[in-house]
Amino acid sequence: MDPAEQLSRHFEENRQRLSALAYRILGNRTDAEDAVQDAWVRLSRPGAIDIAAVTNLDRWMTTAVSRTCLNKLRARAARPENPADATGPELHTRPVQALNPEEHALLAEQVSLALHIVLESLTPPERLAFVLHDSFGMSFSEIAAVIGKSVEATRKLASRARRRVHAVDPDEIETDPAVQRSLVNAFFAASRAGDLDTLLTLLHPEITFHADGGATRPAATATIRGPEDVTRRAATFAVSDTTFEPITVNSTAAVIVRANQRPVSIMAFVIAHGRIARIYSLLDQPRVGQLISNLE
Repeated sequence: MDPAEQLSRHFEENRQRLSALAYRILGNRTDAEDAVQDAWVRLSRPGAIDIAAVTNLDRWMTTAVSRTCLNKLRARAARPENPADATGPELHTRPVQALNPEEHALLAEQVSLALHIVLESLTPPERLAFVLHDSFGMSFSEIAAVIGKSVEATRKLASRARRRVHAVDPDEIETDPAVQRSLVNAFFAASRAGDLDTLLTLLHPEITFHADGGATRPAATATIRGPEDVTRRAATFAVSDTTFEPITVNSTAAVIVRANQRPVSIMAFVIAHGRIARIYSLLDQPRVGQLISNLE
């Protein structure tokens, strides 16, 4: 078989696996598909690879796609103002009511909102080291070659990321909509009242708050960790003429925040052990508008 044809066939046979890898790293299916295609365009150029010299073609392709994903993550961090580099979790909005079995199945296939919030708070090397090692079983020596660090430094990156990701056990996450909504309502009531002591009791010790400004508000993108800092951020929600419309986002309690009747953000909450463990605040106006239109 012609080497170019052999490479093409092997890549297509592995495309689904490589797409799953890229999706796990990037957290967005469209970005993942783009990363896999970008990797293929580079690999398929004449002289880009000597197949006879590659001992493990599957691993070689995994490395190539991983490097492409790392470049995309670094581009996001370096150029948050560039719309081409803007991304976010795949959000699905709906009025407050139970999800049907088909919707639950769809959400089960996605990177969970709780995981996405934490992944967005990691540096690109931390994120890559964690996903490649913990989800795909790559050795630290292989990952070190991808991110350009020593094996020991790569091990530390993965360990630091793992501590943040596993600060909240997925089995601890509250799935009862009534319990979720009760905590969210209490959160906004305390915020409006300026009751910082009550806010502190509502927040998980390992809480992470991720604000996503997207392409339209890159300066608003930020990650805040810890009850005290998140409480100070929550105190800023006590603004007159602000309303909070309850909705469901990715099977968890959320609200549309409106100021003077104009939607300014969508906030989604992850509850664990009776406390708010993760908050995701979408501030990118085009995406906010699109998600609200999906409710209609």
